[in-house]
Amino acid sequence: MTVFAFYLFAISVITGGLFTVISRNPVHSVLWLILAFLSSAGLFVLLGAEFVAMLLVIVYVGAVAVLFLFVVMMLDVDFAELKAEMAKYLPLAMVIGVIILMQFALAFGAWEANPVAKTLREQVVPTNRHNTEALGMILYDQYFLLFQLSGLILLVAMVGAIVLTLRHRDDVKRQDVLAQMYRDPAKAMELKDVKPGQGL
Repeated sequence: MTVFAFYLFAISVITGGLFTVISRNPVHSVLWLILAFLSSAGLFVLLGAEFVAMLLVIVYVGAVAVLFLFVVMMLDVDFAELKAEMAKYLPLAMVIGVIILMQFALAFGAWEANPVAKTLREQVVPTNRHNTEALGMILYDQYFLLFQLSGLILLVAMVGAIVLTLRHRDDVKRQDVLAQMYRDPAKAMELKDVKPGQGL
């Protein structure tokens, strides 16, 4: 059953990745991408990395892929025009693809499994402790300071991106919360005595 599940998820990943690239409809491409993410999560579950699988589903499928889907559906980009411009770069892309495939072939051809790798993994993660618990103990115990510093760096990067892209334009009306809170109802409202047959 495990072997069957592995081949099922592996074929789903390859199929989803292939149709993500060759689909003409961008919405279909995002849906195929979601299939590839879910199948990759299934492979991680088979490897015993449930935490990584759930992260893949929550972050990539629940946030990134859905964001892609909404952006593609709302922007209404003319993808036919973009593909027409990309066609002139197809020979260069094919050359780069062949080079990458050759590098993969060289890497996998020289790769050998270490016979003591399983023993080393068992020493790092005890068999009586769940891998998610062991990962949490390592992350929030040994590398707690580095984890907090990485979060601080991401926070600074986010604030910097907001500051760099924020533009105050005069032709855009902005909300003034204090002006709304301290307004005088007597001055903000004016009563008009509309007579019959007349307009304002």
